[in-house]
Amino acid sequence: MLVMSLVVMYFSITPSFADGSGTAESPYSVQQAIANQGSSGVAVEGFIVGKPESSTSIQTSNFSDDYALAIADQANETNVNNMLFVQVPSSFRATYGLKSNPELLGEMITISGSLTDYFAHPGLKSVSSMNLSDSGSGDNGGSGSGGTSPYDSTYYQSAMGKTGNALKAELHMIIDDHKELSYSNVWDALRVTDEDPSNPNNVILLYSGRSQSKYQNGGNVDDWNREHVWAKSHGDFGTAMGPGTDVHHLRPTDVSVNGTRGNLDFDNGGSPQPEAPGNYYDSDSWEPRDSVKGDVARMIFYMAVRYEGDSGELDLEVNDFVNNGSAPYMGKVSVLKAWNEMDPVDSFEENRNNVIYDQYQYNRNPFIDHPEWVEAIW
Repeated sequence: MLVMSLVVMYFSITPSFADGSGTAESPYSVQQAIANQGSSGVAVEGFIVGKPESSTSIQTSNFSDDYALAIADQANETNVNNMLFVQVPSSFRATYGLKSNPELLGEMITISGSLTDYFAHPGLKSVSSMNLSDSGSGDNGGSGSGGTSPYDSTYYQSAMGKTGNALKAELHMIIDDHKELSYSNVWDALRVTDEDPSNPNNVILLYSGRSQSKYQNGGNVDDWNREHVWAKSHGDFGTAMGPGTDVHHLRPTDVSVNGTRGNLDFDNGGSPQPEAPGNYYDSDSWEPRDSVKGDVARMIFYMAVRYEGDSGELDLEVNDFVNNGSAPYMGKVSVLKAWNEMDPVDSFEENRNNVIYDQYQYNRNPFIDHPEWVEAIW
C-alpha cells in the first residue's frame, strides 16, 4: 500500500511532458530529478529561475555571485519546492553564473551531474556539462526576452504580424474592457500579485526590494502603500476605477519612498534615495533600481496602450519629456525603452502577469509576454 501511494504521488507531481530517461538526448525534467535524488551521471533540463540563497529562498535579481542556479519546469515558477538547486563549478561560472549573466534568467538549460542535496534541498552537483537548450525561454509561461508566448495562438492571435500603430491599436482592443477593481480591493490583490516567492506571508516592495508583511500596510512610517507607477496626477485620474485601480501598474512600496517618488517622470540620474538603495531622484525625475527598471518600463507602456481615449476614458501617452505635470503623459520614452532592453522579464514579473490575468482583471500586459513589441510600436 505504501509503495502504491508513493508511485501515485510521483506521477501526480510529474508534468505530463516529463518522460525523460536522464540522458543528454532525453534529459530528466526537474520534477523527475527531484524524485530521483541519489542518481549520478544524469542530465536534467529546466528553466533558470534564480539563484539559491537558502533551503527555502532564491534570489531573482541583484545576484551576489555565480556559484549556483535554481531551475524549474516552468519559467515562471515561484514555489521553491518545485526547484532543483544546482552547484555551478568554477569552470562554468563565467558563462552560466547569474551575477555575470543575469540575462540568462528564464532561459532553458540542460545540465549533467549527480543528483544530491545542495543547500539542504534537492540538488545537482559534480556538474560535468551545461548547455542552453534550443527551446529558449518562452515555451512554458512567458517570452522572457521575446520570441513566442503560449498566448500567441489565442489571446494575441489578432495582433501577430502587426507593427507600429496597427499593433498598438490591436493590442488596445485585446486588453481593453478588463474587470475593474475598487481602490479598496487593490490591497487584497497586491497581497497576491506581489507575494514574496520565498515567504508567502510577505510582499516584495517595488523600489526598495524589501520583503514585508502583507498586512503591514497603511499610511504609517515603514508601512507599505499602493504606488501608482503611472503617477495618478499625470492625467488627474486619481483613484477612480479604471486607471486609478489598474493592478498592472499598482505596486506595493514603502510609504516614505512612495512620497519621495511622488509624481516624478522617469529618467536616469539624481541623488540616492536613502531608504531604497539603487534608486535615484531629482526635482523632475526618478530612476528605480536596476532589477525593476524593465518592470517599470513595461508597466508604463501597458498604460499607454490600455488607455487610448475611447469610451470616455483618458488617452495616456508616453513622450520624451519630464515635468509632464497633470498632462496625461509620462516620460522619458527613450529611457524607458532602454530600461526595457537592459532589464529582461523575470519569473516574478511573469507570475504577476499571470495572476492578474487569471484571478483579477482577466487581461494581460502584452509587453511582459512580448517585450520586443515596445520597439515595434515606439
